[in-house]
Amino acid sequence: MTIVIGFEGSANKIGIGIIRDGEVLSNPRRTYITPPGQGFLPSDTARHHRAFILTVLKEALEQAGLKPADIDCVAYTKGPGMGAPLVTVALVARTVAQLWGKPLLGVNHCIGHIEMGRLITKANNPTVLYVSGGNTQVIAYSERRYRIFGETIDIAVGNCLDRFARVIKISNDPSPGYNIEQMAKKGSQYVELPYTVKGMDVSFSGILSYIEDAAHKMLSSGQCTAEDLCFSLQETLFSMLVEITERAMAHCGSQEVLIVGGVGCNLRLQEMMGVMCKERGAKLFATDERFCIDNGAMIAQAGWEMFRSGQVTELEDSWITQRYRTDEVEVTWRD
Repeated sequence: MTIVIGFEGSANKIGIGIIRDGEVLSNPRRTYITPPGQGFLPSDTARHHRAFILTVLKEALEQAGLKPADIDCVAYTKGPGMGAPLVTVALVARTVAQLWGKPLLGVNHCIGHIEMGRLITKANNPTVLYVSGGNTQVIAYSERRYRIFGETIDIAVGNCLDRFARVIKISNDPSPGYNIEQMAKKGSQYVELPYTVKGMDVSFSGILSYIEDAAHKMLSSGQCTAEDLCFSLQETLFSMLVEITERAMAHCGSQEVLIVGGVGCNLRLQEMMGVMCKERGAKLFATDERFCIDNGAMIAQAGWEMFRSGQVTELEDSWITQRYRTDEVEVTWRD
């Protein structure tokens, strides 16, 4: 049996998970939450991770009932992500690997999400929609690479939602996206917003600029409520995502869709994607917030796959990178 511990800290979550041959033994995490109207800065986020990482490591080992000697490999997020938090976590993972005398593995964050989704849902060869605060990509596997069929050409869908939440001062606890989702359920009036799909790619910055500019005017004049704006923004963004996912499915002849990433636990997105899948006779796979949102187990799972296929990262190569494309990684563990 192979046991891998995974360290994740590319954004505002610090998580450490342990996987044993496809079984999640532990997966504790902490979230850095800022006041309403504020985002999270790299230096403050790194400070948060430094404060909690050893506590979370202790929790992970205790919950799994394991000692360091039981671990076979230490995996960490190499990128993409925010520089300072990535460095903090890589430094701890590197130190732990040396202290315990274990091999080290740098994992692509996006591939961590995909492999965790495949493990939990048992999806065979899905078209993947990866949606989070930092990434928006439509991905399919082909010839030892996760190929990007379409993506955002500016900001990520989660970033668009988060920044809108700041404009109307929605709480960041537990996350701005979750709070927008709850408010959207109470919205009844659809406000027309720019809809920007360019072939296989999407653009969210124009929608954000438009709604940032219009929000205060419309709210102060009583034209609509904050709930209506949340509802309208979600409907527009998610329609764009469903459109490009369906186009990728048609191109690949795929009958499976897997939604991963933090925005992937939005039930309205899952519902809209489910309608499209039903019309095509396809199956939808999604996970809940335990595995959609950044966590250590997803890094451990991708690390487990990589380690079993003979990969390790030498100490001198154990750096981090803020830009690390999904299709840069050779997928040695799939046929």
